[in-house]
Amino acid sequence: MTDARLADRFEEHRDHLRAVAYRMLGSLAEAEDAVQETWLKLGRTDTGEIRNLGGWLTTVVGRVCLDMLRSRGVRREESLDERFDTFVPDPELAPLSRLDPEQEVLHADSVGLALLVVLEALGPDERLAFVLHDLFAVPFDDIAPIVERTPAATRQLASRARRRVRGATPAHDPDPARQREVVEAFLAAARGGEFEDLLALLHPDVVLRADSGALVGGAAASKLVRGARAVAEQAVLFRRFAPYARFVLVNGQLGVVNVVDGELHSVTGYTIADGRITGLYILADPERLARLRLPYPAG
Repeated sequence: MTDARLADRFEEHRDHLRAVAYRMLGSLAEAEDAVQETWLKLGRTDTGEIRNLGGWLTTVVGRVCLDMLRSRGVRREESLDERFDTFVPDPELAPLSRLDPEQEVLHADSVGLALLVVLEALGPDERLAFVLHDLFAVPFDDIAPIVERTPAATRQLASRARRRVRGATPAHDPDPARQREVVEAFLAAARGGEFEDLLALLHPDVVLRADSGALVGGAAASKLVRGARAVAEQAVLFRRFAPYARFVLVNGQLGVVNVVDGELHSVTGYTIADGRITGLYILADPERLARLRLPYPAG
């Protein structure tokens, strides 16, 4: 296969590989690095022996991501990283469709921030088995060599991860109209400092996760807040940004960006069930926000 032809074939699979890597890593930048490393590995391989290029690339990017996750885990243990509890994955931003916002919100290829947060709590091998099998239908026989286990043991990894995901992922109403109704009411209450109205819109067990990054002073601003009253108190503090909120799709679900004087200050994703907010996921890390592309002009 010529170099040009190989590059064309790889580009056909790039979006899929990026999707796999993003779900494995929760980082858009690291996902791009993993895809690039997969391309380099392909260039060093005798492609004449590859019968199913798509399958081969998927398993290779999975192995690359597994190595990155294991390395990340070692660094976290060595540094005693306390930011893990407040980590919010990189969000994928998209505009609300002018023609059919409901279909945009329910885009099948998206994975919510809530699920990505839960995946962060899985061990690297569990995460690989779950992502490749449950999200991308890769057979256990193909996953097993990556984690150096038998197919049966790999199946158990995925099963254990599946139980943890189901137990930790908050309920979420997929109806975009109800999502918007709740979020609009929440923003209006925040703007007006209406504490009781905020309480009524929050689930008793709501969790707010705010990630302000590791910059000087940022770690102190990062926080994990549980319970409706505690979260409502935080929302009142955040009301100064409410007038700048604009609706976008955050990982395929209704969310909000706050843009002040053309600068992105935060991205917020929500999970909503039975008319109340069950989770808020706020990314306010200036370094990571600077790498995001707004789905519309910032001015």
